[in-house]
Amino acid sequence: MAGKVFFIADMHFGHEAMLRFENRPFTDIKDQENQLIRNWNETVTAEDEVYVLGDFSLSDSMEEVSRLCGSLNGKKTLVLGNHDTHSPEWYRQCGFDEASAWPIIIDGFWILSHEPLYINENMPYANIYGHVHGNPTYKDCCRQSICVCVERIDYRPISFDEIKKKVLEN
Repeated sequence: MAGKVFFIADMHFGHEAMLRFENRPFTDIKDQENQLIRNWNETVTAEDEVYVLGDFSLSDSMEEVSRLCGSLNGKKTLVLGNHDTHSPEWYRQCGFDEASAWPIIIDGFWILSHEPLYINENMPYANIYGHVHGNPTYKDCCRQSICVCVERIDYRPISFDEIKKKVLEN
């Protein structure tokens, strides 16, 4: 049986300043790490696939990033963000099933990127992205743009089915 597909962006493991920048509801980065891992593993099974749309961890330690990646259920694909400073191969060595320095297109319609892309209503695409955190300039979801920053999705991966439902409602 095939699993579900999920999305998440901007976990920022190990980024203490992010707690202040985005008013995250964690006491410290260890609390953030524990809660993000718990939320992920309560949501995602071993059979599921998760697209991480950038800014996974600030750590430069392959051992640390491997530990974090290995603690999360499912098959994981990373679209590198501006804080993911190593090569795609480095992230694959850390345990990601796939990693890409470029946006990925799935189902011929959904463009997965770290930063939001310019999409207008006449284009036959929708963009699922991260990067903007709680910036009110960007809506959580409109017909062709969906933000999956952790601050907007209750700090847990959001299912592709839920995203499709939200898009249809807009």
